[in-house]
Amino acid sequence: MGAPEPVDGYRKSASASVDLRRSQRTGRRVPRRAAAGRRSFTSTLKALETLADAGAQVSVHVVDLDNHVHVLAGDDHLTLPVGGLGVVPLLIEVAAAFDDGSLDPLEIVDRSTIDPVSTSGLWRHLHAPALPLEDLAVLAATAGDPIAVNALLQRIGHDKVRARIDSLGLRRTALLDRFRDSRGPDDAPHVSVGSSREFAGLFSALVNSQVVDAAVSAQVSEWLSLNQDLSLVAAATGLDPFAHDHDAHGLLFINKTGRDRGVRAEAGVLAGPRAGVAYSLIVCFDDLSIAHRLRAHDVFRVLGVELMEYTH
Repeated sequence: MGAPEPVDGYRKSASASVDLRRSQRTGRRVPRRAAAGRRSFTSTLKALETLADAGAQVSVHVVDLDNHVHVLAGDDHLTLPVGGLGVVPLLIEVAAAFDDGSLDPLEIVDRSTIDPVSTSGLWRHLHAPALPLEDLAVLAATAGDPIAVNALLQRIGHDKVRARIDSLGLRRTALLDRFRDSRGPDDAPHVSVGSSREFAGLFSALVNSQVVDAAVSAQVSEWLSLNQDLSLVAAATGLDPFAHDHDAHGLLFINKTGRDRGVRAEAGVLAGPRAGVAYSLIVCFDDLSIAHRLRAHDVFRVLGVELMEYTH
């Protein structure tokens, strides 16, 4: 998935962001200061440039939650496939419908009424043939369960999700289709698309209670705080994938990942004693071998390490 033009744009915007961050450093209060090397994201920039030189498309955006400075940005305007990360607007619409009473959280959905997806997920392994909508939202947020996502999407409808995306001001984000075992010529090429700038902004708005209202923001944040995929950026946090919503060291973390063939994406919020950030990283690469995939994964982990250094 090579893209020479975005690579050039990436280098320019990343460099500009580093300069902006340096210009802001002297204005921070003392507890926020750290050595230049700890706040420069130099390892992340190097890893992203190496991956881009190899033909991958990379898009990254990191914003400081306190002063709203964009501390790292690279091709963050690009609209790229993001896999299950695009489920977040669906969860927002579900939470809003629960909150205004138009949808009953305990409404039961029978799995037999949903087109099966056999490639991943938990519900297909469970004996329970039916679950309430609220449990399906938890499965969608914590495990990216494709049948649960499809059930929610079927119940809510694409039109309402699109309207919600528009109301949130997301111009480069779309939930295009349900999950499928295979995609034919008449199907959308991807489940969802989006930009790292918009997803980082969306997660920032969630933790600041600015998505729909405080109750909806809190509900979606609670679901996402249970996410068990901590294998990418979150690998650097040391959190327990199965119990990290109340960390003993006061680390605040919520995230959602997206995966597809040749696609890895993650967005989230990480807050520690020194700072808090909202972040998003999208990588589209040629998934030709395990080595290609691991190189893509390594970039997320490098970013995770430097985010931890920034916030701690």
